[in-house]
Amino acid sequence: MKRKPSTEATAAWIRLMRVQSRVLDAVEQELKKAGFPPLAWYDALLELSRAPTGELRPVELERQMLIPQYSTSRLIDRLVEEGLAVRRECKIDKRGQFVEITESGRELQKRMWSAYSAAIEKHVGSKLSDADAVKLCGLLDRLGCSCGDMTSPTVGEGAASR
Repeated sequence: MKRKPSTEATAAWIRLMRVQSRVLDAVEQELKKAGFPPLAWYDALLELSRAPTGELRPVELERQMLIPQYSTSRLIDRLVEEGLAVRRECKIDKRGQFVEITESGRELQKRMWSAYSAAIEKHVGSKLSDADAVKLCGLLDRLGCSCGDMTSPTVGEGAASR
């Protein structure tokens, strides 16, 4: 017989979902107030900038993004329209394509980090000690988050994935 979650596990699930939604909404609002595009743009630009050649296949980009992006192709279209990324045909597989970050994309990602990092500090960092943050990462790791794989970002790079 399958075991049902305890009342405590259910309460933890509810809190996890609520806090994720509320903090994400608050961060999005901070970016909007600062005049920046949505967090998904930052997330995509960060992942592209982290790629060794500054490019990823769309499916790789989607897999690496922190924010679930149900319409990656639409996001890529917007980034390309704004000159933040370009599409390139794969030289080996003519049917495949890459998305490559442009210098404008790198600059926007770096500018966005100031507002994004301030929002992280306001909505997470100011509420947790570093020891609490380490404990939280440990608990989330047990749920499959893999916070332990995350390397500390540099100021210009920003925090996002994994």
